[in-house]
Amino acid sequence: MTQPQGILIVAEHRQGVLRPVSLELVTAAQGLRGALGGRVTMAVVGREAQQYAAALSVPGVDDIIVVESADTEFDADTAEHALAALAAELRPALVLLAHSVDSMAYAAASAVRHGWGFATDVFALQADAEGLVATRGGYGQKVNVEVDFPGRATVLLAVRGGSFKPPVGTVQPTLRSLALDGPAPRTRNLAFIEPPSTGDIDMTAKEFILSVGRGVGEQDNIDRFRELADSLGAALGCSRPVADSGWLPKSRQIGQSGKTAVQCKLYIAMGISGAIQHLAGMKHVDTVIAVNTDPNASIFTVARYGVVGDMFEIADELQKQFA
Repeated sequence: MTQPQGILIVAEHRQGVLRPVSLELVTAAQGLRGALGGRVTMAVVGREAQQYAAALSVPGVDDIIVVESADTEFDADTAEHALAALAAELRPALVLLAHSVDSMAYAAASAVRHGWGFATDVFALQADAEGLVATRGGYGQKVNVEVDFPGRATVLLAVRGGSFKPPVGTVQPTLRSLALDGPAPRTRNLAFIEPPSTGDIDMTAKEFILSVGRGVGEQDNIDRFRELADSLGAALGCSRPVADSGWLPKSRQIGQSGKTAVQCKLYIAMGISGAIQHLAGMKHVDTVIAVNTDPNASIFTVARYGVVGDMFEIADELQKQFA
């Protein structure tokens, strides 16, 4: 029997809308296809799932398989059965899912059933002749852990949303359908009830962010930088210590345990040292400007422009210029 090869991606959709992470998984696959060989196949499961085919036809996708089922919305049993059928036909070396509430319902069961390697909340991937290595957080996101999968011909990974930028452009992959002949679903979706909002802003969609860190000193100083952000036309973000202190909502935290600035083009970091967890949240940013009193701060290693100085003095000067 030949060695498994190729990459299978399972797209996610909800209430008729394709989830953005589905396309991010295509970018994740691109860095691995040379080492793993084979084709990149995107699968989408559900009733009238072909409606998502056009949106999934992006560079990096070779084939799209529409798996027809009776479910309009996600069903764990159907998803597990569909993945089993796809894996049996394609024999992929790697299966990529979103790290989401949906995949939590069937990913682990699928990995155990088929004897696959498995890791969740993955945010970085690499592969070479020695095998696949996935990076995820550990110890409350305080360290990065590299996971390998010796002896596993196929690996299933659930990838954290926002870890990769989606590809741009369109292609014409081959498109075909797969009829799902399996047990009837044991559950039925009645309705979606949105949870109460825990944040006031979507930092992943902001193109200009001004973030403050420990250097802000105390909560009373937050309004000063909120006014500056408003004057500049920026969204006010923060590092984890500021969010953990309750000075700004958790929704505004940029970093590995917060939000990833996926769409951000300009990021001003004021009083942020540049811990690796924070840098993970700004890895997609085009231009970083850092302000810190410590010339050896790690933030300067990723900044295009750096200012060694007091963040309050710099804030005052910016406010004069843009007020």
